[in-house]
Amino acid sequence: MNQSKFKQGCGMACVLLFCLQAGAQIKPTWESMAEHYTVPEWFVDGKIGVWMHWGIPSATDEDRPNDGSHYGRRMYGPNDGESGAQLKMTEELTAFHTKRYGPPSEFGYEDLVPLFTAEKWDPDALVDYVKGNGARFVMPVACHHDNFDMYDSFHPWNSAAMGPKRDTLKEWKAAAQKHGLKFGVSTHLYWSPRFFNTARQYQKPGTLEAKLFNMEFDPKEYSRQDSWNEHWYARCWEIIEKYDPDLFNNDCPFPSEKTGKSLGVQLFSSYINRDLKENNGKQTVVFSCKSGNLDRKAFTYNLERGASADIQPEPWMWATDLSGGWYYRKGAVNKMSVPVMIGNAVDAISKNGVVMMNIALKGDGTIPANQAAYLDAFGIFLKTCGEGIYGSRPWNIYGEGPTRIKDGRQGENKADFTQADIRFTTKDGVLYAFVLAKPEKDIVIKALADGGLYGKRISSISMLGSSEKLKWKQASDALVISLPKSLPEGLCVVGFRID
Repeated sequence: MNQSKFKQGCGMACVLLFCLQAGAQIKPTWESMAEHYTVPEWFVDGKIGVWMHWGIPSATDEDRPNDGSHYGRRMYGPNDGESGAQLKMTEELTAFHTKRYGPPSEFGYEDLVPLFTAEKWDPDALVDYVKGNGARFVMPVACHHDNFDMYDSFHPWNSAAMGPKRDTLKEWKAAAQKHGLKFGVSTHLYWSPRFFNTARQYQKPGTLEAKLFNMEFDPKEYSRQDSWNEHWYARCWEIIEKYDPDLFNNDCPFPSEKTGKSLGVQLFSSYINRDLKENNGKQTVVFSCKSGNLDRKAFTYNLERGASADIQPEPWMWATDLSGGWYYRKGAVNKMSVPVMIGNAVDAISKNGVVMMNIALKGDGTIPANQAAYLDAFGIFLKTCGEGIYGSRPWNIYGEGPTRIKDGRQGENKADFTQADIRFTTKDGVLYAFVLAKPEKDIVIKALADGGLYGKRISSISMLGSSEKLKWKQASDALVISLPKSLPEGLCVVGFRID
């Protein structure tokens, strides 16, 4: 698509240009998406990805109070209807900003942009680091609710023109390609007209700042405005055309069929059609979103901070945050311990899930030590047990044990697992059993009892990462593996290969 058309605002004729091209295989409907969408093998086989939330909020004072990763919204004061804990959080953040930087009327969000310099950011080293700890794809945020693009965009508020003055998406992608990782992007743009509702009182229409605060769109009725929905489409399509991502994650609402002239599904189907055209009819890209009320055959469901209670028929994504706040803040605490995080990851994989762990980079572009500790621990686990993770698929059942996993978004497990919590995967005719807590006594697996779900005679059992010869017995009530004399160093989840 011609870049000048983007810069002119991308009217409806431009928006629909690609969708009307001859040979489009998928129609812009959810029914057609469900019929044709196919998750590529690289995604299901790769299992492990790293998400990066990084931008202007990362460079604000690291000692700020909790802002719920919405600094730009809360610094201007409460929104209509805000109450309880959310209202208190906003009031505390507004007071902090006023004391630290000055009143929002004098020091606005636009004045924070120069603080975001990324002076130590080394995407090549970061991608190499996460790959070394098991990642097979990376997914930086292209634009969050604050309407600041982290790439060279036709929208004037972008990282190539100000702040770091670097096209971060271009550099992330170059690093991913160099190290053989798939490259994804995540956009959170659709919330932004509402996000800056309370900032409007301090702005003047027609200024450069007005572009940042979406002054030309109604903060409450923007989803019904053709001008906004077309603008959203143009911003997203520019990402797709310019950076050709292997994965496109829409982390917010989108233009609906009722009020947005179906421009949401129009964009998503065009993304897939573009890929099909370029790859002789084979889908090689992933589209993910959080719209669980739609037919999940039509996309890859992003079960953010949630979990699945059972094996899902379609591959899905467990997206979690290692920082405790999505964007870096020194006082943020991840309430999920390292052992629980690894156990949750194996649980998701046993249920046809793929893991996406968010790291919150500092404003200078470095990884905080407490988040690196999670990645390092996960790397140790994957170096030892990756045989039963990468390329694996769910077995007849996901597992067994007393820990119950809540089904749905925003309910991820934070409770410790026990050694009775077992999860299964399978690959190339081999069964893998993972004990989700470091065993301290003989391991009992009821599902693998003689005559049980495993319809084959077990010939051998080995512990991943160990050459120790194990003692085991397959009885009528359970398979019992005697406690190994020693366990692989540094592991809180132990894997067994069953032939």
